[in-house]
Amino acid sequence: MTLQSEFEQIAGDVKKIKTRPEDQELLDLYGLYKQGTVGDINTDKPGMLDMKGKAKWEAWNSRKGMSEVDAMTAYIALAKEIIDKYGM
Repeated sequence: MTLQSEFEQIAGDVKKIKTRPEDQELLDLYGLYKQGTVGDINTDKPGMLDMKGKAKWEAWNSRKGMSEVDAMTAYIALAKEIIDKYGM
């Protein structure tokens, strides 16, 4: 299985977990997913009143400079931990 196909498979699987993960776990997944699929952040930081958008932006921005391959690998590892922790 290629890294890309494993990444896509686990990205689908993580959406099927039984219990909602903690906010920080979701932000870590989001940041790694965006870095793995898009690369370095390419949007402006949301305004102060958009708390959710700002948190997501910061999660993605914190991965700036990480290669897409490294981000995919880290995403897969984190997603597997979350699936094991919460079940599918």
